[in-house]
Amino acid sequence: MSFKILSFFAIFFSCQKTVPKQFKESDNTAVFTTKYVVYENKEITTVYHFKEDGTWQFSSNDKVENFEDVVMIVAIKQIVKRDKTILEIADLPLGFVAHRNSKKEKWTIQKIKN
Repeated sequence: MSFKILSFFAIFFSCQKTVPKQFKESDNTAVFTTKYVVYENKEITTVYHFKEDGTWQFSSNDKVENFEDVVMIVAIKQIVKRDKTILEIADLPLGFVAHRNSKKEKWTIQKIKN
């Protein structure tokens, strides 16, 4: 009898979907991104969570000489809507950066070097 109960719980819990992480910031929080991400639908490959002011920055692999030429400010919900895999790093600590080469890869996380 106890084996049947354990089997039931094993099946039940294996069928449960994991709840994705959520950003602690509100959906309307302003974040930095680039024109490449917004207008050209480029994949987000680098995410900074700055320690100084708690701001977020989401960018693609594009080489940028002057970030001010391509920067945009959008609501964090627009970033999540564009790429739900961003939620994997919604708990990225302050002062850290996450990087990947494409959406198919796992994030590499490291402390931002000053």
